[in-house]
Amino acid sequence: MASGRSGVLELAVLGSLHETPLHGYELRKRLNSLLGMFRAFSYGSLYPCLRQLLADGLIVEDDGADGAPAPAESPITLTGRRSKIVYRLTADGKERLQDLLTQAGPSAWEDESFGIHFAFFRHTEAEVRLRILEGRRSRLEERLDGVRTALARTRERLDSYTLELQRHGLESVEREVRWLNELIATERRESSAAEARRSAEDVPQEETPRAPAPGSDNPGRRSVPGGN
Repeated sequence: MASGRSGVLELAVLGSLHETPLHGYELRKRLNSLLGMFRAFSYGSLYPCLRQLLADGLIVEDDGADGAPAPAESPITLTGRRSKIVYRLTADGKERLQDLLTQAGPSAWEDESFGIHFAFFRHTEAEVRLRILEGRRSRLEERLDGVRTALARTRERLDSYTLELQRHGLESVEREVRWLNELIATERRESSAAEARRSAEDVPQEETPRAPAPGSDNPGRRSVPGGN
């Protein structure tokens, strides 16, 4: 699959189908609520994405009645509630999803993709979650520096409405940075607690001393028959 916007849509589709197989209409609703929170979602981009995922063997179509695969010539039906086509992940699709969820580089920090990665954090390793959160924070802090510099340089030339718009954008980024700081602190606490639990489990338990046999004066000495 291509990178950029199509990669974001690929992750959204595979992640949604990982939760449960979905009819076309249900998939549309899920993607609309998921992607709509972060950017405009075009249904026109969904059809090519599904066709590519089918061609790559990452998803399959079921007829929705008895679980049997739909015929190969069956069209991608996303036109309404009456569609019986159900989309399911294949083993290759699950593997591809895991590959996408391990990506913690700059592409996962951008406005276009961060929200989608965050939406599937429950399926993401803790170390990867932390790298994405820290990367996103770093990116926003760079943005804050740029906005503050530009605002200080142009403040006297801006009208009151433009100035308020600039301040509103600045405050929005500052709020997200504070939110990220809280999430990062929580992730680190949970990671430290998990590490402490693993360390405690790795410590060998001391062997409990065996109780002496009844009537024995010296538990370390064996009784010899016929001895004094």
